[in-house]
Amino acid sequence: MSDSHKNDAELIANNQADSCDQQQTLLPIDDVLKILQDKAIAVKRVETVSILHARSRILAEDLTSSINVPPADNSAMDGYVFNAADVSKSSTNSSSSLEVTQRICAGDAGQTLQIATVARIFTGAPIPEGADTVVMQENCERQGDKVVIHSIPQAGSNVRKAGEDIKQGDVILKAGHKLRAQDLGLAASVGISELTVKRRLKVAIFFTGDELREPGQTLGLGQIYNSNRFTLNGLLESLNCEVIDLGIIQDSLAATKQALIEASEKADLVMTSGGVSVGEEDHIRKALESNGELGLWRVNVKPGKPFVFGEIYNKSGNTPFIGLPGNPVSVFATFCIFARPYIIKKQGSNEKPPKSFMVESGFEITKKETRNEYMRARLDYDDSGKALVTLYSNQGSGVLTSASWGNGFAFVPAQTLVNKGDLIKFIPFSEFSIG
Repeated sequence: MSDSHKNDAELIANNQADSCDQQQTLLPIDDVLKILQDKAIAVKRVETVSILHARSRILAEDLTSSINVPPADNSAMDGYVFNAADVSKSSTNSSSSLEVTQRICAGDAGQTLQIATVARIFTGAPIPEGADTVVMQENCERQGDKVVIHSIPQAGSNVRKAGEDIKQGDVILKAGHKLRAQDLGLAASVGISELTVKRRLKVAIFFTGDELREPGQTLGLGQIYNSNRFTLNGLLESLNCEVIDLGIIQDSLAATKQALIEASEKADLVMTSGGVSVGEEDHIRKALESNGELGLWRVNVKPGKPFVFGEIYNKSGNTPFIGLPGNPVSVFATFCIFARPYIIKKQGSNEKPPKSFMVESGFEITKKETRNEYMRARLDYDDSGKALVTLYSNQGSGVLTSASWGNGFAFVPAQTLVNKGDLIKFIPFSEFSIG
């Protein structure tokens, strides 16, 4: 066993007995998150892509500008450009009448401005030499070859200075940044057409259970549709992972072992749902223990207690494994809470943890729960703008409607009662990039 494995084992040992012991102490959420973060090694391979196809990719190196933005002083609006000192000399009270000697559009170079004259100028056009101020056209009156400025602005008004947005040599985006639409525009604004990004994370998934059927098939007695396949695919795609979907495999220990090895040889991470509890037909955990290493199992969280993390041994080395519980809501919740931060770090992203805030509860919890609970909740505002969180009526781990209805998690710590009006922690689904 490597030193890192020993350290993980020691940390887990402080919180639980043998992983096969059904009476073990459940792992604290923070300990699980720490182990996952320590184990998440970012992909090293990079590739170069066009900025047109770089949205949601992870930047592999700092992005530095080779130019100033704007490249030269330019007009912030349509109007007339002049030298403030000239206007102050020729003005009477608050107005001034000056000759218009040239017209400068965006893309034009313009000529040096003659003393005591103005130039007609348009938004984005460069400020000519000898000028320093722009007056908006609404404050002017054109009279033939002259313009009367009715309201003289302060010197330097309405001029965008060269480099006021970006200076040559500035780092405009840091390595590890997840590229958004506005970031692609920023790269284009300094003339960059291609970006060096991390390779997309390959995640192999498969599902076990003889009761599972695909949508479109006819259900027999005791059979259910495999909703977890589509939830998990959607969650992984929301993180821009490359999904390798191996579908439903035979519900046997031998088939599960073979699927784990096959998946591990194709991907950077293997994920499953179901089969991680202690039942005789729960083969995932047993297959992992015989073909790899069970790093952690069973977490102090509801829903999703039987969450598994470990490694699969194969010819090329070790591939990390995440086993999500089988219930639909547990898949959704444990992915958001545990799998997502692990995947983000493994992608090489420097994205921060989801933000939460305290908000008034519109519900009551009258019975203390032994586990920390992520309840499917909805944040709404009344006509006065007051925020209030309510819960879906059925918080069962099989009730996927609760996740579709909600717009966030209401976090209720173990052994906590909640009264209406109490402040509780709310985490919007949008913070997980899923809604």
